[in-house]
Formats: sequence, C-alpha cells, structure tokens
Amino acid sequence: MIHLPKACEAWPAANFKEILKHELEAIDAERLPLQQGLALSSHVSEEPFSVIIIDAADEDPGTIRVKAAVMYAGIIAGCSCADDPTPLDTQTEYCELQLEIDKSTAETRVKLLSI
Repeated sequence: MIHLPKACEAWPAANFKEILKHELEAIDAERLPLQQGLALSSHVSEEPFSVIIIDAADEDPGTIRVKAAVMYAGIIAGCSCADDPTPLDTQTEYCELQLEIDKSTAETRVKLLSI
C-alpha cells in the first residue's frame, strides 16, 4: 500500500489534482501495477512516468476515489546473448488506475482498470 499524505491534505482544494500528480510521479514505479498494465512490451523501463488525473470524487465520506492515467515506457528485451543484435528499445505504454485514498490515514489502494 502506498501513502499519499500531501494529496490527502490538499483535498478538496483546487490544486488537489496537481499535488496528487506530483506525489504519484515521485513514488517508485514498482509500487504501482504498471508491469501488469503492459500491452506492447515485456518489462517496465526505469524511465520516469507521467500521470494525468482524469477524475476525483469523495462519494464515500472517508475515501477519495481517483481515476488516473499513467504513461510510461516499457522495454522489449532480447535474449541478452552475446551475439543478439536486438537493441534494448522502449515502447510507450498506457494504463488507467483507480486509487482509493483513505482520508484519515492517507493509505492508498491502487487497482489497474485497463490496459
């Protein structure tokens, strides 16, 4: 589980989406289900990823629900043999995530919505 305290504190201010975007982009990509969201490659690249906040609402009094799009790079890896002519190449990947931020603890559950 990840913690997003800055975003939680910013809710429901006008700059919530911007703060959440920056806080998400600062966490390690391994903490998000990006590997499961790969459609065109086999491994998530170590390159930075970009987040777009699509929607945010607090339908439940204790939870902020967010739909976010993530654009990131995936790697199409060769066999890593000495004579393998395949260069490491990156492919742009896209997935959508649902975040459920607990307003009292800032603990956030992340679920892959689509690939």
